Amino acid sequence: MARPRTPNGRAKRVHERLAVEYPDAICELDHRNPFELLTATILSAQATDVGVNKATPGLFARFPDPWALAAVEPEQVEPYVDTIGLFRQKSKSLVGMARMLVDDYDGEVPSAMKDLVRLPGVGRKTANVVRSVALGQPGLPVDTHVTRLSHLLELTTETDPVKIETALNPMVPAKERGEFSLRLILHGRRVCPARKPRCEECVLNDFCPSSRI
Repeated sequence: MARPRTPNGRAKRVHERLAVEYPDAICELDHRNPFELLTATILSAQATDVGVNKATPGLFARFPDPWALAAVEPEQVEPYVDTIGLFRQKSKSLVGMARMLVDDYDGEVPSAMKDLVRLPGVGRKTANVVRSVALGQPGLPVDTHVTRLSHLLELTTETDPVKIETALNPMVPAKERGEFSLRLILHGRRVCPARKPRCEECVLNDFCPSSRI
């Protein structure tokens, strides 16, 4: 099969190959509803999914919905998340987020990007995670793995996450953008880590411009 010569062609091939490699790609943050995913994703900034998943069972047992979380002060949330980095600031964000959900959205997580990014602690990446994973909306979260692999695969030279998202969006069908991001993240974690990429095991090595074999 001929090597794709354009970013669009490489993105299409990447999407096809990784869909076979990771057919059941799912978000690795444990959650049961949009509110829990929103909460977990806010906590995941500069933290591992494993660490967040250890903290959230106790957090969700104590604060199962926006109304319960909105009714307390951040200091009452801190003991449930103090194993996670930046837990004091994140506790403030969680309470602020819950209060805005209750006051402005009847306790429901909104689906529009403009509404999600109003919430404390929520940027485009978090909003795209919630939209694509929990709300069935188009969304392409750009994290460090998506950024790095997009550069290695020469899909874009942009470095700003919003510009990367803008560049990648037209390359992937809207309803599949979340899965594309999830699969790049999984591939970055399992096969193409930054320090020691395992090119010999990579299903993209026959056309990846950065392949070492």
